[in-house]
Amino acid sequence: MHHTFDLLVIGDANPDVIVGPLDAPLAFEQREQLVGAGALTLGGSAAIMACGAARLGLKVAFAGRVGDDDAGRYVRDTLAARGVDTGALRMDAELPTPLTVVVTREDDRAILTAPGTLAATTGDDVPEALLAGSRHVHAASYFLMPALARALPRLLRAARAHGATTSLDTNDDPSGQWDPLGLPAVLAETDILLPNAREARHLAGPAAHSPEAAAALLATRGPLVAVKNGADGALCHDGATLTSTRGITVTPVDTVGAGDSFDAGFVAATLAGLPPADALDVAAACGALSTRAHGGTPAQATWDEAVAHVTRIGKHLT
Repeated sequence: MHHTFDLLVIGDANPDVIVGPLDAPLAFEQREQLVGAGALTLGGSAAIMACGAARLGLKVAFAGRVGDDDAGRYVRDTLAARGVDTGALRMDAELPTPLTVVVTREDDRAILTAPGTLAATTGDDVPEALLAGSRHVHAASYFLMPALARALPRLLRAARAHGATTSLDTNDDPSGQWDPLGLPAVLAETDILLPNAREARHLAGPAAHSPEAAAALLATRGPLVAVKNGADGALCHDGATLTSTRGITVTPVDTVGAGDSFDAGFVAATLAGLPPADALDVAAACGALSTRAHGGTPAQATWDEAVAHVTRIGKHLT
């Protein structure tokens, strides 16, 4: 089956304002606090993943919605500059572009998001032609986009009917509910689930006492599960076998978007025909290398860089 794009990414895109590290509690009452660095960069899990995949050499399209404002034009132009097709990025004339402020502190961060167009994004924002014309479809930020989330089973099913594989990174749930009713229908149409360790435990439920247990439980619901586990590396479960990697050691400048770069690496490696164990190594390298600069996209790895770092830690891709 002929596909125009290697990857269609569906989901969120917004500017990120990243400041930190903050070495004291966040102060109110009009107190001014100084931090070491600040950056304006492209954010949104879906947008960062799309840029990471394009950097790895995939032909990538993006579908979503931003405001018809300066922030929206910044998002559109930055995606395009990084090689992502933005023909299906809708510019909303009424609602503003989402905006996220990230305050970093040591190895943690607070994330404040003004949702703008997120809740208004629907399945109608995803053209049928892109679902039919893409080898793989990835969706992100499930809990931030409820109307799109309700349409995801249909969208992913349509993509699979045209020969595509699919993946999902739910990201965090601000409500803390973790949607136990809606997720089964989505997971039934998902080939690869890409949570971090905390998200995996919430998605799997109270029986998940560890990332490994969470991955095993989630794999029984259909998808291959690849779990990002921070400094401890990553692991994946295919329903029968658990595989893990320690990844590579780096001194991070900023971890914002590292998980989304991991997603890009795992999908790119899978589309290249690598088995899950090798895809996990490539993904862990992509996630780690993305932390070399502030923001989610400036330091994303090329394919050659990722493979070189996998080889450097003594592993060989099959």
